[in-house]
Amino acid sequence: MAQVLSSNPASSALLSVQSLNAWYGAAQILFNVDLNVHRGEVVALMGRNGAGKSTTLKAIMGLIPKRRGQLAFMGHDISTAEPHEIAVRGLGFVPEDRRVFADLSVMENLDVGRQPARTWPDGTAAPLWTPERLFKLFPNLGEMPNRPGGRMSGGEQQMLTVARTLMGNPYLVLLDEPSEGVAPVIVEQMAQMILELKAQGVSILLSEQNMHFAELVSDRAYVLEKGQIRFDGSMEALAANEAVRQAYLSV
Repeated sequence: MAQVLSSNPASSALLSVQSLNAWYGAAQILFNVDLNVHRGEVVALMGRNGAGKSTTLKAIMGLIPKRRGQLAFMGHDISTAEPHEIAVRGLGFVPEDRRVFADLSVMENLDVGRQPARTWPDGTAAPLWTPERLFKLFPNLGEMPNRPGGRMSGGEQQMLTVARTLMGNPYLVLLDEPSEGVAPVIVEQMAQMILELKAQGVSILLSEQNMHFAELVSDRAYVLEKGQIRFDGSMEALAANEAVRQAYLSV
C-alpha cells in the first residue's frame, strides 16, 4: 500500500523531528522518521506493538545512544543532547513502564520531578504545576499523599508518573502508552487529564495503539509501521481512512 502523507510545516513547531534513525545494537529500528508538534497540540503516534512508537519517544528524549537525525525543541538543537539536558529545556517524558520510586511517598515522588517555573519565548507564563494543582487533576493521588509508590495500583502509579513529570513544568510531554494495562475507569481519567493539560497549554506527543482513546484526545496522528511513517494527517482523516487503519492498526 502507498504511504499516505500530508504536510504540517516544521518551521513553527515546538518539537521538530527530521530524518530520525535509531538502532538497538546492530538492528535499525527507525528509518527517517519525520514529525512535528505545535504549541497546544495533542498528536498521536500510532501503530501496532513493535512498530517503533516507544523507540521514537526514547530517541527524541536522548535515551537511545545510537540515533541520528535533526531534532529541535523550542528552537534549540537537541540532536546530540543528553536526557537531563533535554528535560531541563522543558521536554517531559512519561515512560510506559511508569518507574515510580517505590520507597518514596507520593509527595516525595513529586518533589523529585520539581523544576522552576517557565515562560514562553513571548514572555507569557507557561503552565505552573504544584502538588495542590495536581491533586485537583488527579484526586486519587490527593487522597494518598503519604503512600509509598510501591503500594499503589498500576493505574495510580501511572497517574503519579504523569504528575511527577508535570512537576517539571514541561512545555511538551512525551506520553508513552497511557491506556496500556490499566482499568477502563483509569483510561477515562487519563483521557480527561490529557484534555485538561491541553486546555492549560501543554502540548503532548502521545504513543498509543487504542484508536478510540486517540480519537478522544488527539488533533493529529502519525502512523508507524516497521519504523517508518505511513500516515500523517488529522485525527479525523485517520478515523475516516479504513484502508490505512486496516493495513497498519488492525490486530
